[in-house]
Amino acid sequence: MNNKEIIAAKVDELNNGEMKKIEVDDHKILLSRIEGKYYALGGTCPHYGASLNEGVLSGERIYCPLHHARFNAKTGDLEEPPTRDSLWKYPVKIRGENVVLELPEKIKESRVPEMTKYDPEADNRTFVIIGAGAAGNMAAQTLREDGFQGRIIMITKENRLPYDRPDLSKAYLKGEVEPEWMPLRSKKFFEAYDIEIMLQKRVTSVKPKGKTVTFENGESLHYDKLLLATGSIPRNINVPGANLKNIYTLRSWDDADMILKASETAVKAAVIGASFIGMEVADSLTKRKLSVTVIAPDSVPFERIFGKEIGNMFQQLHIENGVDFRLSSKIVRFEGNGKVKAIILEDGEKIKADLVILGIGVIPATDFLNEIDLLPDGSVKVNEYFEVQKDIYAAGDIATFIEFRTNQVTRIEHWRTALQQGRCAAHNMAGIKQSYNNIPFFWTSQAGLNLRYVGHTKEWDEIIIQGAVKFRNFIAYFVKNGKVRAFAGNNRDQEMDAAEELMRRGKIPSVESLRQGGIDLVSLVK
Repeated sequence: MNNKEIIAAKVDELNNGEMKKIEVDDHKILLSRIEGKYYALGGTCPHYGASLNEGVLSGERIYCPLHHARFNAKTGDLEEPPTRDSLWKYPVKIRGENVVLELPEKIKESRVPEMTKYDPEADNRTFVIIGAGAAGNMAAQTLREDGFQGRIIMITKENRLPYDRPDLSKAYLKGEVEPEWMPLRSKKFFEAYDIEIMLQKRVTSVKPKGKTVTFENGESLHYDKLLLATGSIPRNINVPGANLKNIYTLRSWDDADMILKASETAVKAAVIGASFIGMEVADSLTKRKLSVTVIAPDSVPFERIFGKEIGNMFQQLHIENGVDFRLSSKIVRFEGNGKVKAIILEDGEKIKADLVILGIGVIPATDFLNEIDLLPDGSVKVNEYFEVQKDIYAAGDIATFIEFRTNQVTRIEHWRTALQQGRCAAHNMAGIKQSYNNIPFFWTSQAGLNLRYVGHTKEWDEIIIQGAVKFRNFIAYFVKNGKVRAFAGNNRDQEMDAAEELMRRGKIPSVESLRQGGIDLVSLVK
């Protein structure tokens, strides 16, 4: 293979901590200068294709501007999901005043991390993962990255390989992506790294004493270590008529396909609940030209998460896109002849609907864990290493943990958090002791907004807003007991990257300085 060289920059062109995008043959390369040395990596995030030069470089860490994947700026190695791949690294030379890159004939921007395979002679243990969602899939990959050469078995009740669940309510439901895009990895990937996936297998019990997993058909499987990563199941509504056809929840790919099929002949849709799933579905169905009504007990969407001002902004944008709202409302029954035709509210109003999607929250999928102690909400308690008890770990929606920043017991139901927790649990299963000190992050795309949220808090004393919510360009600081516990922002991608890094370092500016304004978060992390 013939390599080629290009001049990427002059030696004094970049200061330490600066990045530059270079385009070669329709490929992006990220050039950065760290402690006087130049490094060149693939310039596009392998997750959703964001240009990494629009993110943040802090020390030896690069943050993606979209979904906060993090890479080592010197090696390109994956450090934080949601990406699953690392960046390609290109040799850099200094020739006189020039920074010269050596590029392969066929340029690659990303690479699968270095991973081991199954070798029973090296390790005859079996690690079982129940659940093939965010936490389970990331854990399986991480075990191989960590050098685990034993047997890995991932179990799922679905008939699909791990897929991009967050996109179900967004681009997939809108029809913006093809089904082929949804799987996280190909069948060949799992075969190449000896990660076994048992499809359409429902686990009915776990027996810690005998270290066995029992299936619905009576078969059992022995494990040496076990990861519980079963996620959540949607709540159903208990009112007359709830069993009528064309009333759906959205959790799985099959759920999304059923909604898509029903939407082909539906005219009026109702979304029950102003949750993230509910509001994203409402936005997606309006794109499919359905008339959509959101019915929820809340007076303002997302008020408990973002506050009234940001919640009102979401609602107004949905209204502009054609969504109707019935807030502070309670459903008393569904009506229809076999299929749903209308919804009756407590005040007597009748809302016509031939398609209904429930978005009223989820509960941990732990009903099969009859020999493991569950908390009142159905979740399992884990320690800082995600251990439930000896040789049993849990991650994702079902895990209640102690948040290291606040020392508060919490549970977070977000995709990226599940990925982080699955990765942390896998490190510890592989014998690499690592406590959980990751920063929570989630995103939502709806009604033309791409809002990012860093940190976590269930309540606050004050919200400091910089920018203008009404112009959809702002960053909000959520303050509790004199400290910033979370950030929310729209059109502030670099600042939200910086917010996560500052939170990770424990270097968030004081509340007093934030009230005064003029704080440049990006400059603080460089």
